[in-house]
Amino acid sequence: MSETAFHPEDKARSSIDRRLVGCGWLVQSREDMNLGAGPGVAVREFQTASGPVDYALFVGRRLCGVIEAKAGGTTLSGFAEQAERYIADLPKHLIREEGQVRFEYVASATETLFRDHADPAPASRRVFTFHRPETLERWLKEPATLRGRLQTLPAVVTDGLRACQIDAVAALEKSMAENQPRALVQMATGAGKTFTACTLSYRLLAHAGFKRILFLADRANLVRQTRDEYLAYRPPGTGRSFSEIYNVQKLGPAGLDKDAQIVVATIQRVYSVLTGKELSEEDEEGSAFEASRADTERLVTYNSAIPIETFDLVITDECHRSIYGTWRQVLDYFDAFIVGLTATPSPHTMGFFQRNLVAQYPYERSVVDGVNVGFEVFRIRTEIGERGSTVKAGYDLPVRDKRTRAERYETLSEDFSYTPDQIDRTVLVPNQIRTVLETYRDTLFTELFPGRSEVPKTLIFAKDDHHAEEITLIVREVFGKGNDFAKKITYNSGADPEELIRRFRNDYNPRIAVTVDMIATGTDVKPLEVLIFLRDVRSELYFEQMKGRGARTISPEKLREVTPDAEAKTRFVLIDAVGVSESLKTVSQPLERDRKIGFDKLIDEIAAGRRDDDAFATLAARLAALDRRIGDKDRAAIVKASGGVDLAGLASRLLDAIDPDVLAGRVPADAPAAEQTKAKDAAKEGAAALFDDPALRRLLKDVKAAADIRIDTISIDAVVSSGWDANKAADTVDRFKRFLDERRDELVALQILYRQPYAQRRLTYDAVDDLREALRRPPWLLEPVDIWRAYKRLSAEKVRGNPAGTLADIVMLVRYAIGESESLDSLPSVVAGRFNLWLGREEKAGRTYSDEQRAWLTAIRDHIGVNIEIRPEDMMDAPEFSARGGIVRARALFGARLPALLDELNGVLVA
Repeated sequence: MSETAFHPEDKARSSIDRRLVGCGWLVQSREDMNLGAGPGVAVREFQTASGPVDYALFVGRRLCGVIEAKAGGTTLSGFAEQAERYIADLPKHLIREEGQVRFEYVASATETLFRDHADPAPASRRVFTFHRPETLERWLKEPATLRGRLQTLPAVVTDGLRACQIDAVAALEKSMAENQPRALVQMATGAGKTFTACTLSYRLLAHAGFKRILFLADRANLVRQTRDEYLAYRPPGTGRSFSEIYNVQKLGPAGLDKDAQIVVATIQRVYSVLTGKELSEEDEEGSAFEASRADTERLVTYNSAIPIETFDLVITDECHRSIYGTWRQVLDYFDAFIVGLTATPSPHTMGFFQRNLVAQYPYERSVVDGVNVGFEVFRIRTEIGERGSTVKAGYDLPVRDKRTRAERYETLSEDFSYTPDQIDRTVLVPNQIRTVLETYRDTLFTELFPGRSEVPKTLIFAKDDHHAEEITLIVREVFGKGNDFAKKITYNSGADPEELIRRFRNDYNPRIAVTVDMIATGTDVKPLEVLIFLRDVRSELYFEQMKGRGARTISPEKLREVTPDAEAKTRFVLIDAVGVSESLKTVSQPLERDRKIGFDKLIDEIAAGRRDDDAFATLAARLAALDRRIGDKDRAAIVKASGGVDLAGLASRLLDAIDPDVLAGRVPADAPAAEQTKAKDAAKEGAAALFDDPALRRLLKDVKAAADIRIDTISIDAVVSSGWDANKAADTVDRFKRFLDERRDELVALQILYRQPYAQRRLTYDAVDDLREALRRPPWLLEPVDIWRAYKRLSAEKVRGNPAGTLADIVMLVRYAIGESESLDSLPSVVAGRFNLWLGREEKAGRTYSDEQRAWLTAIRDHIGVNIEIRPEDMMDAPEFSARGGIVRARALFGARLPALLDELNGVLVA
């Protein structure tokens, strides 16, 4: 029979046959049935009272389940009832005990649903493929299913656990008992996520009969750290270490240890073991948080040595969003619960975990509870760092080859100008680095840590290994110390990086460490008191991870072991020399989609006719990135070679050719599919035609390959501002007042605050947000925190509060500047006073409130103090309200008066 004669369900059965065989089953026809031929036999077209079922599953000669096969593309969930009917109608003489036939699969060539009818409230779930017969036989012998055992877990032994850890463990167990396949816990960095995972793992192994758990960490050194934490963990009430009870394995090239109950790995290593593709340990060392480009999706096929039931639980700890995109199929491979642990959940993470956020312990709460310490930002601005510089023609500048680090001298034939974005990437400015570090040194014992004489443990974040090398040498010069004082801790540092981290954590020296990303996430160095950013970070999640390195608490005694003159760690200082605390952060999906292909090869493939969307998107991303790195000379050469199109234009044309919105403007949405395809193909051909010219391609390759970095030893840098300089403070206040005078008639928030007759009645969040954005734009370039500090520097006696870093700060700054307030105080404290007066007036008017109503009113007060206003939708979205029952509960408590009450409080508290 030809393939075209196959019925669609026959194709599905052919695929299912192959998959069953791969999973260890023998597939037989009804006529050739031999149940003794192997441990698991799948019999096709097995007769029931309702007709033949596609497959009957026998394990150890006992009938235990069925498979209902459907054509590819069929939605399967509706056929579970059909499979259930077949189970009920199987021959009674084959049933020896109740519940014997309990395993139900509904499968097509591309999808499989599985249900165990012995589970509590049995529900179908997607699985990658079929379970092995040995697994079903083991499940048949167990008195209760895994999901059944989750219903009867003993209470958590709370000895040695923080309240947030107890809550997280209890919430995760509850979620799994409710058969939620995925659950996410938000716990602040430093709150003990790994300890929580150890506690959960022990309880599931000891009390729920879990066989094996996989723990995924972001990179190799965190895998080693996590393994050590599991080994050292002592389950409460056992009197033994975890490693005395269960085997813990760090997954390596040798593959899975069948006796291990805990397996710790990177997802790259799991993929390598599943697919048999080689992976060196060095390939696991870099953090995916810093990867700015997407990777192609990693696909897996069934590996009989590692069946889908290998793990009962997969824990992902602070893994980059690519875990839930690029590597997603690796997670989907296992028939396991998935638990995520994160300090900063992104939309990607929330989406993957189906918004099942079961427990939250934010950073702010951890500081209040003493789990973490807070931080202060000390901003250093230098002239070169803010504006770049120009070296006049005629000077000799060193030029370093980044690959060999060999230097030569080049006489400038014309002026050489560079922007702040080029610093430490294509231009190295030692004097700018030196100026920042000298400012740190000179303010260390006066403004940052007054009364101290020991340099606190300090971590500096560099852009790359070359940058880190330069910083390390300059640190030693600026502080006049030897090699032991400052160390570079990167994967290319020469010495054992793990040993350097240990010394940085436990010994007096080094006092200062310079890293790129090796200590950026997950690595604990509790004595750290200073983080210096000499690089910007665009990822919000990565920035939060980096800040977390300084948040760890430490006992005064332990701190003094490495920093003898420290009394206690009460906060850490974030020194921002590049605007990292001010720059726009993003969690959006990056553009580049194929990191594996080289630039030269990609551009040649497009010239030769490659037209897929991924290739266009990837080349567009690389051209855009190249545009930010090259100088005017190269830029002009490219424009000339391309006939007038610059790199940004080349990238834009590539992107426009695959952008659905752009294409929609070229052909109507209701046009025939053939016409739409033709238009898209034409757009791609037009964009690709620019790369037909081999001269342009060679030029682009040459510019991309240029590895030289100029070293500006001529320009002298100077501090523009650091901390609270009096002259700078006066200038900041003067600019702020000029801004208010010039914009008072234009901006809605200023119209209201100046009480102009045509203004709106009250302030709104949007109006104040517009005011903040206007402050930030040229020529003003003002930040509310800097304005507040400037006022404090000039008249500390009148500045009572501290800036909260919210929009509310702007309201108080404007009121103080225009003379409406005699002192500068934080809005929350002002709102609190007005709230108490309002409550007094309410009581005099005969309106009293229950305890629960007062708690709601207090939450409303606090929300207004930070956000300037409260809207009904805030009661649905804001955690402080949703946790109390949201808008529904608020309406139940305050009735029809709720809208008027919110409006009244908005006016009374912020008027």
